Amino acid sequence: MTVQIVEIAGQKIAMLPIEDYQRLVDIAEDKADAAAAADAETRRNEGEDYVPSEVVDQICSGVNPVRVWRKYRNLKQKDLGQMVGCSAAHISQIENEERQASAVLWRKLADALNVSVDDLMPVSDDD
Repeated sequence: MTVQIVEIAGQKIAMLPIEDYQRLVDIAEDKADAAAAADAETRRNEGEDYVPSEVVDQICSGVNPVRVWRKYRNLKQKDLGQMVGCSAAHISQIENEERQASAVLWRKLADALNVSVDDLMPVSDDD
């Protein structure tokens, strides 16, 4: 690697050929990728839940997140309603976006489905 050190406005600058620079960038990216993979493996070994692509795809295509997560967790509307203290009809209305949940109910739904509240709440068009 050929490096030239120059001083500009009192600051030392290292100049090197673009090929060397790109190789250093690639090495840094590989190191960051390896660290991210190791971190993900640690979280997986500690029991973190991975989100299947089918779940992500459904939510991205506009299917209500409560419905997607409920089905992913193999729960019926009645079961989820019992877990959070409301009726199956109320769950249906939330899933069909005919009714909004209260902040307390969003928290209960998130806890019951083992996701964050942000994973469930609808995003407004203003966001």
